[in-house]
Amino acid sequence: MAPVKRIALAPRALRQLRRVRSVYVAGTLLSLLVLLSYDGSAAGGRQTVIAGVFLLVFAALLTLTAVQLWRHGRTEHCSTAKRLTRIV
Repeated sequence: MAPVKRIALAPRALRQLRRVRSVYVAGTLLSLLVLLSYDGSAAGGRQTVIAGVFLLVFAALLTLTAVQLWRHGRTEHCSTAKRLTRIV
């Protein structure tokens, strides 16, 4: 298997991912709250399906963002990461 080359994220992209992560968390929580607020009579209704789709989409986006941020954290040994990230 060929080695995987890890590429560091630019500082602007990293800031955007960190900002949008809170939006995805809020969307996931609101979708879950809406989905749980429907009573048993509307179990097969259109609103329930839409809330479930929103929950699925926000959870997938949150997972993708978390994976990208996690992968960026693992590139500390990469020379590109050393050049792009600020040393505090």
